Amino acid sequence: MPSQAFLLGQAFLADNTKKPGVVTTASGLQYLVLREGTGKSPKKKDTVVVNYRGTLLNGVEFDSSYLAGREPAEFPLNSVIKGWTEGLQLMKEGAKFRFFIPSNLAYGSRGAGLDIGPDEALIFEVELLKVWED
Repeated sequence: MPSQAFLLGQAFLADNTKKPGVVTTASGLQYLVLREGTGKSPKKKDTVVVNYRGTLLNGVEFDSSYLAGREPAEFPLNSVIKGWTEGLQLMKEGAKFRFFIPSNLAYGSRGAGLDIGPDEALIFEVELLKVWED
């Protein structure tokens, strides 16, 4: 039987598809373009530099590169959750998107740390600053 978090995420994502500008990919990832970019788009093996803010569906922020004293995050695109790997490849440098990530493209049934429970759908606002090609 699906968990309560999974059912809440599914209901949220189903309702979210009706909102203007929200695009749903074949995998179920949803995104909203907040600002288009004009630079390079990353490929799966590239390294990216991003600013981001992650929240649960209830609006609780669990992580942010915008916090005082934090630098933008830099990582290989193939080393993060599937929703980020897919979504960032849709962006160009300078773009800012909001991702609505179903649990199977996030941390799934294992969750992550103390803040992200099992089967949680997540929302990330991501700004792609730089692409380092592999």
